[in-house]
Amino acid sequence: MRKIETAGVVGLGALGTLYAHMLTGALGRDRAFVLADAGRARRYQKDGVYYNGELQDFRYAVPEEPVDLLLVAVKFGALEDAAALCRPAVGPETTIVSVLNGISSEERLGAAFDPAQVVWCVAQKMAAKKEGNRVVVDPTGELALGVPAGMDRGRLERLTAFFDGIGFPYSLPEDIRAHMWSKLLCNTGCNQVCMVYECGYGGLQVPGPAREAMLGAMREVMAVANAEGVPLSERDVESWTGIIDGFPPEGEPSMRQDGKARRRSEVELFSGTIRRLAGKHGIPVPVNDWLYERVWEMEAGY
Repeated sequence: MRKIETAGVVGLGALGTLYAHMLTGALGRDRAFVLADAGRARRYQKDGVYYNGELQDFRYAVPEEPVDLLLVAVKFGALEDAAALCRPAVGPETTIVSVLNGISSEERLGAAFDPAQVVWCVAQKMAAKKEGNRVVVDPTGELALGVPAGMDRGRLERLTAFFDGIGFPYSLPEDIRAHMWSKLLCNTGCNQVCMVYECGYGGLQVPGPAREAMLGAMREVMAVANAEGVPLSERDVESWTGIIDGFPPEGEPSMRQDGKARRRSEVELFSGTIRRLAGKHGIPVPVNDWLYERVWEMEAGY
């Protein structure tokens, strides 16, 4: 398998813009693409896309030849449309990485293309904010990468060799499935609570109802994960809480940004997932029940 020399990003939210910026800087505009349909590309070009205050010169196109790396950064609800858009850019040697939240996108992309092409991923330790056409990211965090037990590691090794060559930050958790569940624990607590309590990270960093709701939601995820055979523990709660405590207090997770912009959120990926699995195992999840219902009440008013 040849080394990675071309890359595409689909989705220009906060993370998509971050990675389009990094890949364009590393590969050059001729070998890095932002995949978008004609209407969206015209809007990007007209309005401009700014990353940390600088106007970006991205190449908006769906390449006719397959790219070596496809990074998927759309919202979950747009995943099927994104897969259809990207199909001409995906060939047998294309490696696919999803930075979507939750634990479902890798399976969906594997069904759309080939499970062997998908390297599992968690985007973590970044604070990213998007307002209109402007994205601010600090810190930029990293991608945690892996493949399920028993799967060939050739694509993963090809990807990490590429990332080593361009100075792209990543880590290699011992168990990527457990790590994805651990990030779900973080998102289910942090993102939903910030939306419901209408606060940024600062609201979670001090004692009070928001912090208690975050911790309660996280511990319910831990219980459901254990029932699913995933060994999460209080250590995961403490680790993610420590990371959140280190974020800029004025920063906001994506779900809070969705609420402010009156966009549909990813509540189904978070408490929606946990409620469904909790029901299967007969586990009570009152905090996630309350968060789920409160988010739907908020969105009903849009």
